[in-house]
Amino acid sequence: MEEQILVTGGTGFMAMHLIIQLLEKGYSVKTTVRSLASKEKVLKTLKDNGATQIEKLMFVEADLTEDAGWDKAMENCKYVFSVASPVFFDQPKKEEEAIRPAVEGILRILKNAVKSNVKRVVMTSNFGAIGFSNKNSQKMTTEDNWTDEQEPGLSIYEKSKLLAEKAAWDFVRKQNKLELVTINPVAVFGPSLDRHVSGSFDVLQMILSPKTKRIPNIPLNVVDVRDVADLHICAMTSKKAAMQRFIASAEGEISFLEMAQLIKKERPKLANQVTEKVISSGIIHFGALFNKQAREGALLLKINRKISHAKTKEILDWSPSRSKEEAILSAVDSLTKYHLIK
Repeated sequence: MEEQILVTGGTGFMAMHLIIQLLEKGYSVKTTVRSLASKEKVLKTLKDNGATQIEKLMFVEADLTEDAGWDKAMENCKYVFSVASPVFFDQPKKEEEAIRPAVEGILRILKNAVKSNVKRVVMTSNFGAIGFSNKNSQKMTTEDNWTDEQEPGLSIYEKSKLLAEKAAWDFVRKQNKLELVTINPVAVFGPSLDRHVSGSFDVLQMILSPKTKRIPNIPLNVVDVRDVADLHICAMTSKKAAMQRFIASAEGEISFLEMAQLIKKERPKLANQVTEKVISSGIIHFGALFNKQAREGALLLKINRKISHAKTKEILDWSPSRSKEEAILSAVDSLTKYHLIK
């Protein structure tokens, strides 16, 4: 049987971009879905967005919270992209509700990868596992950084991704039978292929909501989903990438206010529903004394946003091909196309 590549969570925002790029490059791809009832919807979405060689895509039913299906999913696979995260239909109220499934999910992937003789797992982690404890503006954030899991203001989601990545590295180093690479993207924007968007889009939905009277002027690093998918593939094929972490980010940073100004200028039809009034940093820091959401915002205000791009360039010869502005405007266009502006 032909060697295949597995992408977990085929219905996801990132996964579908990754699948399209892999198919374009001629790879045979398997993808997992929690129910095979999703297969036709995924196929239609891929075809509607210009995917080629669809006949090289195979679906397997498997859930990150269950053991069933993963042996079939990884059969004859040399590489596995661990893209999917456990799905929460309600916001977890306790850390354990988010952290345990995230950790158990990646360990389930890695254990089955070892059992199936997979060569390398490329894991989608995030920047929250790297850069949320570096507040020294004079010290560049690199892949050597780790966020402190006890960092005040660290969200449940970011903490779950951090602890899942730590668990993955611990497992792989003890096993010594499997190569691991992690991709750590900053806020991911760019075009969505359907109504399923990245969590980062919440920022744009807030900026674009007519109900929003003022916006927190928080700075962000941004990357386009198409570039993140490309970086995943580079990390799969490069021998030098084994046992490495890579930050995925476009150059520079952009604040919420600058995003609002960009949208008003480049998408004038939306200008009337975008405010340029800001919540002062002082109010956010004061609110952090009493409010969890404000604590998360206060942490984002403190983070050093100077990110090193040296490692992706030196090891993978990779640089993002799209600017932060292009990523944001493509995401705004998707929100408009799929009527997701609240």
